[in-house]
Amino acid sequence: MRPVSSIDITRRRELASRLLQGYLHGPAASSEATAEALARAVAAETVVVVEGISDQIALETLATRYGRDLDGERVVVVPAGGVHAFTRYLTQFGPAGAGLRLAGLCDAGEEDVVRRSLTSAGIGSPRTRTDMERLGFYVCVDDLEDELIRALGAARVEELVDSQGDLGSFRSLQGQPEWRGRPVAAQLRRFLGSGASRKLRYARLLAASLESDRVPYPLHALVSRA
Repeated sequence: MRPVSSIDITRRRELASRLLQGYLHGPAASSEATAEALARAVAAETVVVVEGISDQIALETLATRYGRDLDGERVVVVPAGGVHAFTRYLTQFGPAGAGLRLAGLCDAGEEDVVRRSLTSAGIGSPRTRTDMERLGFYVCVDDLEDELIRALGAARVEELVDSQGDLGSFRSLQGQPEWRGRPVAAQLRRFLGSGASRKLRYARLLAASLESDRVPYPLHALVSRA
């Protein structure tokens, strides 16, 4: 087990602030991020609808690594604030509305909801995941954190957690009765997904740390297509 290194609270806050730079965070972040993206979507040619800000951060981080200029290309990633808002935005920006090019990302557990949203918005009638991908919509298995952890490997993710001064907190989670003895990848997924700020910070850090040949398929496919 990797030993816990020491980082003082000031340094931890500095590291956290750096990862959150340029993105909304805090109690009202979800609604504010959606509103900000919708304002930019007025001039968009392509709208990418995702569930939340962490998905937005991961995709935009990877787009930069791929040499993409989403603003210049008039591509806007809209964090919907939950999968049940997909129908609203697919209708608003799809063939029944602005007629823009659309793409999107969701978790495996929400796949059926997005499939129904695509049908309701008149974009298509996908019956399978392959059908969804033909329409530009991709599915994370099981979710964004799981995809990133599997791509990087649990040992590398632990190193990144340690680099942020968070390894002690992670060790505390590992010691909790309900998580003791569970696979490290499952423990990491729980740790990264708990707390809105942590979820956002690590979406950026993990996406930025991926080797080019290890980018999870749904993220690579979506960034390449959008």
